[in-house]
Amino acid sequence: MADPALSFCVAALYRFARFDAPQALREPLAALCDQLQIKGTLLLAREGINGTIAGSDLAIAEALAHIRELPGCAGLEVKFSRAAAMPFRRMKVRIKREIVTMGEPDIDPLTGAGSYVAPEDWNALISDPATLVIDTRNDYEVAVGTFVGAIDPKTQTFREFPEWFRAARARLLGEGKAPRVAMFCTGGIRCEKSTAFLKREGIEDVFHLKGGILKYLENVPPEQSLWQGECFVFDERVTVGHGLVQGAYKLCRACRRPLSDAGRASSQFEEGVSCPSCYNERGEEQREGYRERHRQEARAAALGTAHIGMAKARLAGPILPTMTARPVLYSFRRCPYAIRARLAILASGVVCELREVKLSAKPAEMIDLSPKGTVPVLVLADGKVIDESIDIMRWALGENDPELWLRGDDAALIASNDGPFKYHLDRYKYPHQHSVDPVEHRLACLEQVALLDTRLAKSANLCGEHPGITDAALLPFIRQFASVDREWFATQILPHLQGWLARHLSTPRFSEAMARFEPWRPGDEPVLFPALPL
Repeated sequence: MADPALSFCVAALYRFARFDAPQALREPLAALCDQLQIKGTLLLAREGINGTIAGSDLAIAEALAHIRELPGCAGLEVKFSRAAAMPFRRMKVRIKREIVTMGEPDIDPLTGAGSYVAPEDWNALISDPATLVIDTRNDYEVAVGTFVGAIDPKTQTFREFPEWFRAARARLLGEGKAPRVAMFCTGGIRCEKSTAFLKREGIEDVFHLKGGILKYLENVPPEQSLWQGECFVFDERVTVGHGLVQGAYKLCRACRRPLSDAGRASSQFEEGVSCPSCYNERGEEQREGYRERHRQEARAAALGTAHIGMAKARLAGPILPTMTARPVLYSFRRCPYAIRARLAILASGVVCELREVKLSAKPAEMIDLSPKGTVPVLVLADGKVIDESIDIMRWALGENDPELWLRGDDAALIASNDGPFKYHLDRYKYPHQHSVDPVEHRLACLEQVALLDTRLAKSANLCGEHPGITDAALLPFIRQFASVDREWFATQILPHLQGWLARHLSTPRFSEAMARFEPWRPGDEPVLFPALPL
């Protein structure tokens, strides 16, 4: 019998199936979940369904019955657990290219996956010295807990797994007959793809844990367990242990990585602002934005109202202006932060209502939403406010990433651009405002762009042959640096960077991102960005 204190049923589910038209499945499923007051995230793609939802027992049972009626979903894999509080904030049903993103389009888990191993038989398999055990999860997940003796690929995203395996194959497998390989992940879905990938790479003796770590922790008693630590889960519980009991980790609200007691004791931890994992990835301006958001959340909680992002300094007034079904983007044409946000929105295909801002007369509506008063500011249809440009980029591409820009996300390089490079760029461009010698700061900028030139000598773009979010994030700032003194910049020996810059600035997308709009005023007709085709 379920503990009455744990009133919410949490269902982690996935099923590889063939959906010819996943868009047609979305609305009925979303409407049902809303009707049943279920929250969580479900992803639909041509290859099937994946996600985690929470609600009452009866509501979850009804939702699962609906999902099992979808084509090929009668054998839906579900892992159940319980929570004392609703572990999600809203319900999202999204259309994706893949239900778990690996970036290998020819992989078909329905026909090519490895052999299942039941949780009760897993210990014997991974205890065999002839078995190579690989954890397919991301580095921050592995750091929380893993199986004894498992190999950690140290990947930041599942997309990196194929490249890691190909690079490590000879070292791991040696020559001659390949060893037996056993792989595992949180719920089993990543292993469906990773085992299919290994089989396509010619490894035949491949196994994976049926139901993933969650099923193992549910079924195997602690005294028999080979699991060490806790298991990270992608909801407000953060981690779970044996019996799927909520673990000891908390969540960093800035980077959403798990945070131990030791991490909370670190000098780099600040509630809602930073932790040791993300402190060096963000600049002080970003952290100040997180501080303001955290202050607003605390004030909203004290008043017993729902927090809507970085929204209100004046909580006594209306919480938000009337929202449309589309996100609203406050932007300024020449601002490099706003430019890169617009580039990502264009790449994603997400349509926003654009409100051009006049910096000398910033609209009160924007200041109410984001008291720091800088662009860009994005207001989502549910009222959430995002007012850091890189967060807007990642949100848009998280909604839809048809060109796989997120595959090229170098957070450290972006942080270096937004921190040291931007510091020197401002002083090079506006020396009188800062009372400095511009030549000194130009040289500091030059040192950093020279490193980019070296990097671009190896590939067409900053994270490989294809453009990515890092290219778009740095482009407006490199453009600004080149524009301060065009003649001087043209004489510098930066052939790869100069070619990269010219190539990106000449694209139709950049031209569209730089389109001119009249400053927005309340009551104006909405301006859609990008404009919808006639």
